[in-house]
Amino acid sequence: MTDLSKKSGPAVIVVMGVASSGKTSLGERLGAALGWPFRDADSFHPPENVAKMSGGIPLTDEDRKPWLAAIAAWIDELRATGKHGIVTCSALKKAYRRIIVGDRPDVALVYLKGSRELVGQRMAQRQHHFMPPSLLDSQFATLEEPGPDERPLVVPVELAKDAIVERVLAELKLG
Repeated sequence: MTDLSKKSGPAVIVVMGVASSGKTSLGERLGAALGWPFRDADSFHPPENVAKMSGGIPLTDEDRKPWLAAIAAWIDELRATGKHGIVTCSALKKAYRRIIVGDRPDVALVYLKGSRELVGQRMAQRQHHFMPPSLLDSQFATLEEPGPDERPLVVPVELAKDAIVERVLAELKLG
């Protein structure tokens, strides 16, 4: 386990990107490397959202409100108790990121960026996930890439998984 008293990095890391960009894999690996709790945003979805996505129906902004609020509440709970954590969330729109990252200076945003082609290949290989490949185009259509004002760490998904973890740890001053 990492000695957090010697670290100057963020309290919470939000890993964002479209479906199949590697968010869960990175979140799990960062959690293991740092000894921090990890939550996948999928675990915050109410059952109605899962049912819609499983049926190939994209979520609306109204559908996302309770989901984003639950993620933000978890982040704020960690921060209020002096704990650390990692959460993955597609966070495709700037408005969504304002809710879960907002003006929290101790929350880092990591954006896993990849081409439609590469991410589509990865999605086609996934098994046992409720989001069908047919929704990938809607993910890219909705994506508003984070700008400099959001202080994102942009990481290309083409890198090897270990290289992505090393880069995130180094750039967030956690490694």
